[in-house]
Amino acid sequence: MLGPPNKGSEVVDKMGNVPGFDFINGKAGMQLVTDSSSVPNTLGEAEFDVGIIAGTRSVNLILSYLIPGQDDGKVSVESTKLKGMSDHTVMPVTHTFMMNNKKVIAQTLHYLKNGKFKKE
Repeated sequence: MLGPPNKGSEVVDKMGNVPGFDFINGKAGMQLVTDSSSVPNTLGEAEFDVGIIAGTRSVNLILSYLIPGQDDGKVSVESTKLKGMSDHTVMPVTHTFMMNNKKVIAQTLHYLKNGKFKKE
């Protein structure tokens, strides 16, 4: 998983009532709050092999200001974690473009071959 809001996103908590936010992010986006009733928080723990890569760079400092701790501009590193995950790593990449990053691609391939991320 790349930058998943497994525990929701604090951005939705803080911006959900801003006019137009729901139109831009849609019904699914509005379900990504961090409270216990949000869709991600009702799914339970992973009962399958899953590795998660979280980012720590942002191109939107305003959204990053709304998110506690390290974040990728959309999701906090902490919110990417999932109970039962097989492995988790943090990389200096943005949420929007992490899937194009050569180092993220290399880590993904390493995980798929070895069942864990390469520790650098």
